[in-house]
Amino acid sequence: MFRGLAAVVYKETRHILRDPRTLFLILLIPCLELIVFGYAVNLDVKHIPTVVFDLDGRRGARELLEAYTSSGCFRIVGHVGSDAALTREIVAGRAKVGIKIPEDYSDRLLEGRGAQVQVFIDGSDSTSAMQALSTSNAIGMIASMRVAAENLGGRLELAVDTRNRVLFNPDMRTANFMVPGLVGVILQVVIMLLTAFAIVREKEHGTLEQLMVTPVSRLGLILGKLVPFFVVGVLEASFVLILMRFLFHVPIAGSLLLLAGFTLLFLFTTLAFGLLVSTFAENQIQALQYAFLVLLPSFLLSGFMFPQETMPQFIYYIGQAVPVTYFLRILRGIILRGAGFADLWQNGAILAGLGVFVLLLASARFRKTLK
Repeated sequence: MFRGLAAVVYKETRHILRDPRTLFLILLIPCLELIVFGYAVNLDVKHIPTVVFDLDGRRGARELLEAYTSSGCFRIVGHVGSDAALTREIVAGRAKVGIKIPEDYSDRLLEGRGAQVQVFIDGSDSTSAMQALSTSNAIGMIASMRVAAENLGGRLELAVDTRNRVLFNPDMRTANFMVPGLVGVILQVVIMLLTAFAIVREKEHGTLEQLMVTPVSRLGLILGKLVPFFVVGVLEASFVLILMRFLFHVPIAGSLLLLAGFTLLFLFTTLAFGLLVSTFAENQIQALQYAFLVLLPSFLLSGFMFPQETMPQFIYYIGQAVPVTYFLRILRGIILRGAGFADLWQNGAILAGLGVFVLLLASARFRKTLK
């Protein structure tokens, strides 16, 4: 029944040891990923970027803002001078919460009339929005108790009223937050793996060397391999966006033309990463292992599932090297907040720079592997 078992085990062991790079990747990469993602995955939302429009500027307002920052949930990243500027910071994605303190805030508290504070919350990130909403309500209640004890003889009916308003996704539908993110992640997974596997398959079959003896330039060879997958990426992007709009009923608040332009830029960067992976891999197993070094951070470090503000600083910077990080900001900005080019051009510029750098690096390595 077990005839020849030892011989087969010996053969397979020799086969594994004959390819030390694959063995190294199989053993090392899961350990690295566990360490990185163990620190990155954190469901406790903290340090939500917050802007302040303070028309009062006196002690009462400062104490209220101190209560927001000391909670650990909010991090004040700037002060603005108008309602329009406050809204613009949230639309651009530079802040997820805006606090507006009226000019008569301190006067009303001293006179025992109670005061209202407006808190604007970006609902396009439902995870942060729910945490911000509940924490803001708690801060308002605590501030009411303190003010009542100090100035109102303990009467709690005259409170600090935090009027919380959820913008862009008032119902906080999970689909409105998750589906646009899925669009970016799915595009990166499909296009990157297709590109890497196609070139590695040529290496395995020995047809890449055959192509080199034909009158085809190296640049022509590289572009000839990438252009078909770029077309596939355009079709894939069109399909998933149509499904997002009509199957999951996620409205697109911004410009379709702007969305298309940034999507093409993202496809270019993703193709460059796929080409880079193919230059390191000698077979499809290695290509898959290398691809996971980019694909798993795309799920966990890009802000797709977990807010980047909760991550340790070192892990946060790793997430900034992943192209889908910037594409997710663009997708959610255009689709949910109606952001324009002026709000998102920095993300697009970083995405383009990352794509050009990776393509140059991949092209240099690709030419080296063909010598």
